[in-house]
Amino acid sequence: MQQQMGRKVCAVLIFVLTLSLCAWVPAQTSSSAQNQKKMQEATRKASRAAKVFNDIMSTPDHAIPRELLEKAEAVAVFPGLIKAAFIVGGQGGSGVISRREPQGWSAPVFFKAGGGSVGLQIGASATDLVLLFMNDNALKNLMEDRFEIGGEASAAAGPVGRTVSASTDAQLQAGILSYSRSKGLFAGVDVKGVVISPDDDDNRAVYGMKAHDILTGAQQIEMRRLPAGVRIFPQTLARYSVRRRTRNR
Repeated sequence: MQQQMGRKVCAVLIFVLTLSLCAWVPAQTSSSAQNQKKMQEATRKASRAAKVFNDIMSTPDHAIPRELLEKAEAVAVFPGLIKAAFIVGGQGGSGVISRREPQGWSAPVFFKAGGGSVGLQIGASATDLVLLFMNDNALKNLMEDRFEIGGEASAAAGPVGRTVSASTDAQLQAGILSYSRSKGLFAGVDVKGVVISPDDDDNRAVYGMKAHDILTGAQQIEMRRLPAGVRIFPQTLARYSVRRRTRNR
């Protein structure tokens, strides 16, 4: 009798475990598929940002001055921000940011931009936004959950051309220099009220950690292990600026 009862209990336990396993496998498969999709989206974003920056810098007379780029501590590129989204205060788009490290440019961190104004040309439906973070105070803003350009972070329209003239000294006092490209025209632009915040869904999908941990170097990221479409952004920055951040800064 006891043996029969024991067999029944074992059979019930096996049945329950089987059901649990059947439910767990699809959930894991779904989660894996979602992460894979996020990884692909993140790779496309980094690749687009690299292309935008390369296109801009490929025309020196209408690009960010190299000597100015050498002074930047971080570079952000937000490709194809939508004008309508900024008008209604919604999400304008997303992009990537890399900062200088002792070994070169960091792995790109994913951020979102929305609200405010980026000075789009009349008739332009979208624009590429480029931001240079010029000092440590500007970098600190990236460690926050969100910050507003023109609010917590001071910004000015950046100069364009082969060299930086003396007349731009006042501009260079700002923590962030801002540029936009729309309808093929690249220029310094005033950015007001744009809110920058981490896109940690993408950051977790690619790195398994949040933006703050990536930017502070909480864990070492092996660049060679990243998808080629993600690595291309810091590699593109390195073509135009090779200065490395000193360890004691």
